[in-house]
Amino acid sequence: MKLSDFDFDLPEGLIATRPARPRSSSRLLVAGPVAIDEAQALDLPSFLRPGDRLIVNDTKVIPARLSGMRVRDGEAGVTQARIEATLLDPLADGNWMALLKPLRKVRDGEVIRFSDILTAEVMGRAEGTAALRFNLTGDDFDAALNAAGAMPLPPYIEALRKSDAQDKEDYQTIWARATGAVAAPTASLHFDDALMAALTAHGVEITYITLHVGAGTFLPVKVDDISDHKMHAERGTVTAQAAEAMNATRAGGGRIIPVGTTALRLIETAAAPDGTISAWEGATDIFITPGFRFKITDALMTNFHLPKSTLMMLVSAFMGSERIREIYTHAILREFRFFSYGDASLLLPKG
Repeated sequence: MKLSDFDFDLPEGLIATRPARPRSSSRLLVAGPVAIDEAQALDLPSFLRPGDRLIVNDTKVIPARLSGMRVRDGEAGVTQARIEATLLDPLADGNWMALLKPLRKVRDGEVIRFSDILTAEVMGRAEGTAALRFNLTGDDFDAALNAAGAMPLPPYIEALRKSDAQDKEDYQTIWARATGAVAAPTASLHFDDALMAALTAHGVEITYITLHVGAGTFLPVKVDDISDHKMHAERGTVTAQAAEAMNATRAGGGRIIPVGTTALRLIETAAAPDGTISAWEGATDIFITPGFRFKITDALMTNFHLPKSTLMMLVSAFMGSERIREIYTHAILREFRFFSYGDASLLLPKG
């Protein structure tokens, strides 16, 4: 299939730059094979059945955007350069891979100062990124990063406004606990205490899994033939307890409904061909496009995605390309809000 098969025109005014308040007041588009309903996220339980199980990603976003200064003492005297860093992935040796701008302003071995207590040495550079060795580790590093860093908002929001202190709350799910993501599982941002209480009262179960969302989730697809695209890998964990709960739900006739494409990608990676699932840990680069056979996912709650993105390919695979075009046309005409801080959809391929 061609990249152009997943393109559509989106008015810039529909790109959400702030979330709905309260979270569960965001709009919810509910789409089956034929019908489309409109509601609010708080109404989600009314579209689910007692015994259904929501699968949610409990990764915690780090404030991965840093601004620092490189100081160089050379023949021309002391020179300085402002360096913007976005942390990408932790490495096995304790270093971090980071995107540095401008990369040409730093050399291997130079130190970037991000705050009075947080610095990093450039350990090596390659393909627009650099390996950074920070001067702090463990809880000390976490505290210093939290003080100096900003939330790494997606580029389509950053193009409209800069990250601020409010994003440290807004761009984090209420159940975030496993530190390691540099992007939020945004379908989960619609959940608050009121919605959680309504789900419990309706008999809907919740299971937590972990997929640390990487910055690669924002990388554009640059090939015309999508089969040539290489997905970024992300680290994930499905515990034995989570797997047991999902198997029990399926055995009891309940539906498995991931909240977000990250949760879907992880459980589809971990599931066996017959839909059973076991404990799993590792990195997944699963690429879901039309023709993919879903093994365990019965429905999906997700936000509205970018044109020509891998996530558009995923929802096209899930609902069918023609049907997802109808759904997105409806969402645009009805002025649903798009992307990370936007509204939600509940996709029900079997009605």
